[in-house]
Amino acid sequence: MSEELPRVTLYTDGSCLGNPGPGGYGAVLLAGPHRLELSQGYSGTTNNRMEIMGVIAGLEALKTKSAVEIITDSQYVKKAFTDRWLVGWQKNGWKTAAKQPVKNQDLWKRLVPLIAAHEVSWRWVRGHCGTPENERCDVLARTAASGRNLPPDAQQP
Repeated sequence: MSEELPRVTLYTDGSCLGNPGPGGYGAVLLAGPHRLELSQGYSGTTNNRMEIMGVIAGLEALKTKSAVEIITDSQYVKKAFTDRWLVGWQKNGWKTAAKQPVKNQDLWKRLVPLIAAHEVSWRWVRGHCGTPENERCDVLARTAASGRNLPPDAQQP
């Protein structure tokens, strides 16, 4: 009989002050009585990159395989998995249906094995509608984006 996986709820958000511009992500992980908040800002990035980075940072913080519910206000990130956009992009050699290179490939390629390492479910919430942990992620992301001496995003747009 297999052991039940630890349950983790991961809230994420990304923010950009100008798009492109300085940006940041926020993530809140909840597991039983435990809570971890993560954030980081970058110079010269985009909102979508920061939305993806929030999920990456949250999953990278996990030390064991877990059942993770990812709650995001980003349809872009959620639908890449739930609507299987990533499957199509990979099948087409990281090209869109319009035969253009997929944006943010470096981050998608980093995220795919992280998702595969866990049992992941997705939930979308409308941003700025009072979901407490989503609002907290927004504050973390905006605060990180407003920081001084931000490191450059690895793939500046």
